[in-house]
Amino acid sequence: MRDLIDELFEYAESVSGPVPDYLREIERQTFLKTIAPQMMSGQLQGRLLSLLAKLVQPDRALEIGTFTAYATLCLAEGLATDGVLHTIEGDAERAAIAKRHISKSPYHRQIELHVGDAREILPQLPYDFDLVFLDGDKIGYPDYYQLLIERIRPGGLLIADNVLWDGKTPKKATGRVAERLGAYNELLRADPRVEVVVLPLRDGLSVARRR
Repeated sequence: MRDLIDELFEYAESVSGPVPDYLREIERQTFLKTIAPQMMSGQLQGRLLSLLAKLVQPDRALEIGTFTAYATLCLAEGLATDGVLHTIEGDAERAAIAKRHISKSPYHRQIELHVGDAREILPQLPYDFDLVFLDGDKIGYPDYYQLLIERIRPGGLLIADNVLWDGKTPKKATGRVAERLGAYNELLRADPRVEVVVLPLRDGLSVARRR
């Protein structure tokens, strides 16, 4: 079964696109120069993020967890003409890598990279968002939800990565991260302000729409 799933995933990647050359270069550099390249969104998820962003065409977008900026630039593809994407990275070394990749992209003027704790930076961004992508501190997801839900405009999207945590989230007693991700999923399921779909794509992707 695992071989079939891998084969289907590879096929889905092969017929999803096109993928810009600068993203292929980011993928190559991420595998060459980071110790956890699997943290990168990757081609299939990246194309989905790009498509969702293009459907929303956000004037203001937010990403928590930049890593090497692969997903950042996928989201930027859908920005409105004068739209801005704020992305927050807590690790200075990763932020430096992301900054280089962003600077070489067609969207460098529309992306603002912030380095530090998202909980401290968010209050400094004094407007609402059309699209939010959570891909940073997994334990913090429920807290981020409480901070952000009223700052997402009606019709806007809240997307969260890794919500299945390698299959551990649906199980009991699987550790602090899985517990907190499970709490995040339950928050959205029970909140009448959003409608949500969890996709078993890679490590689990939650897509919620603000009513």
